[in-house]
Amino acid sequence: MGSHCKFWLPKKNRFCANSPFNNSSFCGNHTQRSDGRWIPCPIDPTHSVLEENLEGHLNRCPLLKQAQSLSRQPYYQKGVNAGHDDDDEEEEEEEEEKNPQSSGVKDSSVTSEMKRNAVYAMTVTEFSKLIARIKSVHATVCNDIRDSFKILETCSIWTNREVDKKLPYQERHVLQQASILGNLEEFGVLKKSCASSNVASKHCDSNGESENYNDVPAVVEFGAGRGYLTQMLADCYGIKKVLLVERKSYKLKADRSLRQKELLTLERLRIDIEDLNLNGVEPLQGVAYMAIGKHLCGPATDMTLRCCIGEQSYQDIAAEAQASCYFRGLAIATCCHHLCQWKNYINKRYMSDLGFTKEDFHAISWFTSWAVDADHGSIFTSKDCMTQYETMSEMKQFGSDSEVRGVGEIVSDMQPIDRAVLGFMCKDIIDTGRLMWVKAQGLESQLVKYVPCSISPENHLLVARYKKRS
Repeated sequence: MGSHCKFWLPKKNRFCANSPFNNSSFCGNHTQRSDGRWIPCPIDPTHSVLEENLEGHLNRCPLLKQAQSLSRQPYYQKGVNAGHDDDDEEEEEEEEEKNPQSSGVKDSSVTSEMKRNAVYAMTVTEFSKLIARIKSVHATVCNDIRDSFKILETCSIWTNREVDKKLPYQERHVLQQASILGNLEEFGVLKKSCASSNVASKHCDSNGESENYNDVPAVVEFGAGRGYLTQMLADCYGIKKVLLVERKSYKLKADRSLRQKELLTLERLRIDIEDLNLNGVEPLQGVAYMAIGKHLCGPATDMTLRCCIGEQSYQDIAAEAQASCYFRGLAIATCCHHLCQWKNYINKRYMSDLGFTKEDFHAISWFTSWAVDADHGSIFTSKDCMTQYETMSEMKQFGSDSEVRGVGEIVSDMQPIDRAVLGFMCKDIIDTGRLMWVKAQGLESQLVKYVPCSISPENHLLVARYKKRS
């Protein structure tokens, strides 16, 4: 036991197995930290370093070489998809003039704790008015989010568990992935194929007609994780070119299985979506592509929309199609709305036109966490999520002692169902703004609930494609 760390792990009912530091009974993970100030590493914020040791650490951080290599890539452009905080736009422009390398670097993130504290600092009157405005806006602009749980025959090898037994299989994930692809097919972005990606040179469409190899769009999966949404897509639709975008490193990825598919080319980019310029990705040059993403957390959805669509019109895209990669359509399953940031949000004008300020947006995004902070499998078993919105009108009015109690106590006294319904309303409002922005760029688009709440309360899917021109 003397050669092991003395830190007891109660969940494992044993001591830590790591070797201790010299002259210490504990390993590096469990040695008591210095009283000095610990700050996130600027290169990799997932770990911290003593402020006094920062300069030396920056020269040996494990991710230093990776960051340096990434910065030299033609598709890397710091902060290109980040957006900006309107209040700080002039300051950012001045900073960029002084230091061009600082473009997009400014961190204006508002944490969930900061959002909660701001809500609790409201007067009860302000809180009540905000909730009333949310209810009114939702009733006005969020009437077109329909159910679209599409499990098509095309994905039957997965839904019937006929895939390789070595591939991970969890039914709720398979149903989500199949419905994402089913909605893409129903919306006309994906075509049925009677061929898997193992076929040599041609595919057949749903009518049995041959399909030119170049007509099959490439696929860019944003926030790819292990890549099993693309795995299903490759198994069921015969795609030939895949680009997986993910900022983290994962084990047990689908990459190995995908690379074994004949004629399928795969590239994985380890990069933040915020910094990705698709026009610099060599394998996508002159290629039509579609974008997919399952559970793109918080601002990742907004960054993906900027990355694929930007502020370009259909005519701009058509003019550039021969010289650069060009976008056909997308399916993005949104997620973690409580992480959304005003700086990154794609449609600030929409929020402002509805009478919401930046501070209101922070509160709305925080309220969305209430939609997923309980077991809604039991709450929503007998009623559809939409019908639950009606219960919002039955919320008890705040009593005469509410100003004395404060917003924090009022929130803690709310019924879980009322909190959940308000959370779902706020998620609808945020995603409807994204939908309206996509439509304003000239795309056909829709926002649907692609799985029931009992499968996942994070069930919004944004599907879009460019309108066909004669």
